[in-house]
Amino acid sequence: MQSLAVPLLPPGPVMVDVQGLELTSQEKERLRHPLVGAVILFSRNYESPEQLQALTRDIHASRQAPLLIAVDHEGGRVQRFKTNGFTHLPSMRELGRYWEQSPQQALRVATELAYVMAAELRACGVDFTFAPVLDLDYGVSQVIGNRSFHRDPKVVATLARAIIQGLSLAGMAACGKHFPGHGFVEADSHLAIPVDERSLDEILNEDVMPYQWLGDMVLPAVMPAHVIYPKVDSSPAGFSRKWVQEILRQQLAYNGVVFSDDLTMEGASVAGDIVARAQAALQAGCDMVLVCNRPDLADDLLERLEFSISSQSVQRIQHLMPSTPFMNWEALQLNKRYQDARAFRHKIVSE
Repeated sequence: MQSLAVPLLPPGPVMVDVQGLELTSQEKERLRHPLVGAVILFSRNYESPEQLQALTRDIHASRQAPLLIAVDHEGGRVQRFKTNGFTHLPSMRELGRYWEQSPQQALRVATELAYVMAAELRACGVDFTFAPVLDLDYGVSQVIGNRSFHRDPKVVATLARAIIQGLSLAGMAACGKHFPGHGFVEADSHLAIPVDERSLDEILNEDVMPYQWLGDMVLPAVMPAHVIYPKVDSSPAGFSRKWVQEILRQQLAYNGVVFSDDLTMEGASVAGDIVARAQAALQAGCDMVLVCNRPDLADDLLERLEFSISSQSVQRIQHLMPSTPFMNWEALQLNKRYQDARAFRHKIVSE
């Protein structure tokens, strides 16, 4: 009898990462933990399409109901896999600038490039990307910068919808971030605790509009910002019942997945240690919390967190898994639809 049987478990509420190009025995054990529901990959996990396919196969094989495999893959400077065949995609700001010249053509380009993004990821076994960024470009945020489409929320929502459509054509779900908006503050929440002093009405009438217009039927996942909006709540948005439950869930009638941003970021430190951070995010209404680049904290959280994920959260997370198979990397390279879509990257120049 095998000592490490592959467990039949629903997804748990914790997303973890892995350290290298293949799974270690310790990581395989971690992925079998009932509280784990997903894995996020980084540039360190990529060497070649063949290696990435092997890694994602092993991750999916760790559970009978496969874990969701995610990545931050937006284009521009936030693209984890850029070499050995992956298409280096332009920043979203470049799409916004192209929209100012030719709106309809920009929508076509956005859809085609998002298809390329999702097709390459899915061909390597990656299920999901944390894109698109819905933050408005106020010209001040260090961490958002050219990741934003535009200053105008209508343009942001329109281009985001085209990106979401392109992802969907390859069978991949999307995630809007960083709710309710990270673009107005200068500080980087990876390194500091940003504070946005605007009123609720100001934020609702600007930054929140793309979320309201898109809704969960189009945008199946949202990630709140590690930003404090003191005129609304004293907690960062991802730890705030006011933002997640009252505004996002009730006022905007949003019923998709809500991910916390990475709980190891400085912007999350106000909530306490890693367990307190996870509890705060889950109690605020997040369906899943992220613990990145600190396997020691991930193990600490998995050992000490006492939380039973709701059936509603399980269903939401499962809804993000691709529902149909996709071609492998070798077949993708021969696919004319993919080749035609790749040609659209020459329409605009990446920063």
